[in-house]
Amino acid sequence: MSAGSPPTAPRPERVELRVARLVRAHGLKGGLKLEMYTDDPELRFTPGSEFSLQVPTDSPWSGKKITLESIREINSSPVAFFEGITDRDAAESIVRAILWIEHDPENTPRETNAWFDHELVGLDVLREGVSVGKIARLEHFPAQDLLVVDTPGGEVLVPFVEAFVPQVDVDAGVVIITPPGGLFETTDGPES
Repeated sequence: MSAGSPPTAPRPERVELRVARLVRAHGLKGGLKLEMYTDDPELRFTPGSEFSLQVPTDSPWSGKKITLESIREINSSPVAFFEGITDRDAAESIVRAILWIEHDPENTPRETNAWFDHELVGLDVLREGVSVGKIARLEHFPAQDLLVVDTPGGEVLVPFVEAFVPQVDVDAGVVIITPPGGLFETTDGPES
């Protein structure tokens, strides 16, 4: 860190990553169709992988974890089978749950220009060397991801593409943006 640089928040050593949602029951033997949120299903979905569940607090699954028995492609969709979920009724009882898995950055290969949401949230967003806000969260859509920047004037959505976000420096705690004209002008307030 250079002199005068703002201190960066320490990054957690281990975090949980959202990797899938259980969409619907499949078949009579407890299969569940998955909507994947991970770019690396082969790494995250191996037999024996354990997942935390995000479900309503009044759900019988609240606070529980499930372990993957197997996963297969059926009609071009991933279908998972979990320990203890052996029939359609059990599968129906857990539909719509979000699956989270523990992530250890030390044991995960890194891709160039790829970051996890937790690495970006809280970073300072700079436009022409001036801070315009901080990353509040990311929104993931099929066409592209969006950075949600918390500014004094409210949230601004920035397409997370190289043309508008040419540099991400997690170690320095900053994201450099070159947004299209007009994107941040509404947050600057009236001109004097």
